[in-house]
Amino acid sequence: MSRASRDDEFSTFVAARQVHLRRIAYAVCGDWHLADDLLQTSLVKLYVAWPRLHQDGREEAYVRQIIVRANIDESRRPWRRERSGLDGHDPVARRELPTEERSALFEALQDLPLMQRRVVVLRHWLGLSVDETARELGIATGTVKSHSSRGIEKLKTALAPADAVDPGRAGEDARPQTARAPSEASELS
Repeated sequence: MSRASRDDEFSTFVAARQVHLRRIAYAVCGDWHLADDLLQTSLVKLYVAWPRLHQDGREEAYVRQIIVRANIDESRRPWRRERSGLDGHDPVARRELPTEERSALFEALQDLPLMQRRVVVLRHWLGLSVDETARELGIATGTVKSHSSRGIEKLKTALAPADAVDPGRAGEDARPQTARAPSEASELS
């Protein structure tokens, strides 16, 4: 493969997948600026490995894996532990999202612990299997299932409407209870 054709194929792939990959990076890290850095790092590594990966058709899986691993590396750096006085939210980035629901979902994702967020994004947004997610994150399949279950429950709680009825109390138990006089309570026994 000539360098020119390699560059053309790579450019075509990036043009077609860049927006999607940037959203993946944002979902993993929660910061649009860091997502851009993660994507750039991942694309540089993809370019180096392009001839080998392109033949096998594994380009996108490779980029996803590099995004996740680059985020792990970034979170381990000492300066990442320092917090600025800002709340960590980028109001400009939030306006880029197309709907209120998607915005609420992204905000709820950011409240998840880091590993739960990674698992939820890979499993439920990207549709990877439990085994694929375990391989990409370097964790056991049972750990993937646990993080996925807990993460989804936290998202359900965070995204549930305030006046929603608890599905565990469906039917008669869901109705408000009225106080009964002591004499009424004894009659019902």
